[in-house]
Amino acid sequence: MNTWFKSGKPWIWLTAGSVSISLIAVIGLVIMIGWRGLSFFWPSAIHEMSIEQADGSTRTLIGEIYDNETVPTTRIIESGVILDGFDEETVTRYLMKIGNREYVPLDFAWVLAPAIEKDTTPPDLAVIERTKDGNFYGYPVAILQQGERVTIQGDFREELFKRVERAVELNEQAMALQEDEIGAINYQLSQLNLERRALELEGKLTEQAIADIEQRREALQNQYLEYEEKLFALRDKAARDALIMRDMRGEEIKLPMQEVLDVNFPNDMGFFAKLGHFFQQIGKFVSEPPREANTEGGVFPAIFGTVFMVLLMSVIVTPFGVIAAVYLHEYAGKNAVTKLIRIAVINLAGVPSIVYGVFGLGFFVYMVGGNIDQIFYPEALPSPTFGTPGVLWSAVTLAILTLPVVIVSTEEGLSRIPPTLREGSLSLGATKWETIWRIVLPMASPAIMTGLILAVARAAGEVAPLMLVGVVKSAPMLPVDGNFPYFHLDRKFMHLGFHIYDVGFQSPNVEAARPLVYATSFLLITVIVGLNLTAIGVRNHLREKYRSLEH
Repeated sequence: MNTWFKSGKPWIWLTAGSVSISLIAVIGLVIMIGWRGLSFFWPSAIHEMSIEQADGSTRTLIGEIYDNETVPTTRIIESGVILDGFDEETVTRYLMKIGNREYVPLDFAWVLAPAIEKDTTPPDLAVIERTKDGNFYGYPVAILQQGERVTIQGDFREELFKRVERAVELNEQAMALQEDEIGAINYQLSQLNLERRALELEGKLTEQAIADIEQRREALQNQYLEYEEKLFALRDKAARDALIMRDMRGEEIKLPMQEVLDVNFPNDMGFFAKLGHFFQQIGKFVSEPPREANTEGGVFPAIFGTVFMVLLMSVIVTPFGVIAAVYLHEYAGKNAVTKLIRIAVINLAGVPSIVYGVFGLGFFVYMVGGNIDQIFYPEALPSPTFGTPGVLWSAVTLAILTLPVVIVSTEEGLSRIPPTLREGSLSLGATKWETIWRIVLPMASPAIMTGLILAVARAAGEVAPLMLVGVVKSAPMLPVDGNFPYFHLDRKFMHLGFHIYDVGFQSPNVEAARPLVYATSFLLITVIVGLNLTAIGVRNHLREKYRSLEH
């Protein structure tokens, strides 16, 4: 046994076991997050339950079972609930999502299993996904057109789907018109105001300049009125139809078709129909903007903001990190100052991220951004352009945060390059810079990509500094659009990490938001893995390309 310990094999097994346990824990966590997040998009059965009330009356609930738990019977009795004739030690209760927020005090309700007199899943029960007030559960009764009930000769559901699709298409056309054409005109009008202000500050605001600006403004306003007329016409067309629903109270409710996004009948779906609906809902989640204080809809602006910010950070941090590493390894002398700089770089990696956020807010936003506004955008003052948190300052702040990782990784790559390659290049007449540019950096590129991978992995999940330098709960405009200069780095943006925090801890409807926390978390992991796999693929390609030079 003593010989076995001295051989070092126990420590090898211990290390292998620790790595295996860690790997299993990580994979298990990802699977758990993915399961809870993706199961949210699978169509659940819609239940119609008859619930016995404390006064002996019966109440009907329509909705989907969101969760269930088993609790001690004594705990239920202590909360004031009377359970006559129930002598079990534990009782099961169900969390029902009943929707219909504008007609019920809460769109979630706990139901005790002993109180359920009847539980059915009728095939005619429908789930109506709406632009506001969440889902509506009930029975479709009739379709209204211009306030009159429509006599339907064929299949009612087919006609309903057709009219919902028509309303959705008209709403999409109206949204595209409002965001593109009308948005472009509003942007040009704001630019005209800035142009006039700039001419006034320069003392060049002549009568001819004023007349020219007013002429362009009038032309833009005429275009605006034309587009506005088209917008109102599209909205009127979308508002033509309405849907009559019978809710759990037995009352008929009128739902404007322009507020309906989708209609489905989960209780009447087969497996493949549910599978198609599952992928359709995932597609909506990753391609649509959020609604209802981020508790409904998708997360496309957050996905775009996260990827755009990380790519911008990568463009900033890579050259600075490589230049710093080349200087420290190739040019700086081996003295106390160089050692101090290396110690400082290593220590910077351990600074809390919120400190970088405070630094970014004070230095980049207020100092650098404020000076940029005074020099280049005086016409916009006192409204700040770059002197306010935005995607540029977020990317720069995270670049400073991840800079030590890139420097250390690049330096390690430089130190692994054989000195004979440098000496051979210099002996052939190349300068030191040519040697570094053509020999050293290409061979160190896999190490540079490794540093970038680590930087991306850390930056994509950071939230604390971004809360100070650019991220917001909701950003109506993306940092990229069709208006010159196309990339608007001064704009605020949404981020998946902050979206998780906001939905999980700041949401007015915690139960509705809980599945979205898991879904968004899984999506963030997927985005980070995707970015890392891309960088790993590039790194492996570079490693194979320059492998022959190492020998």
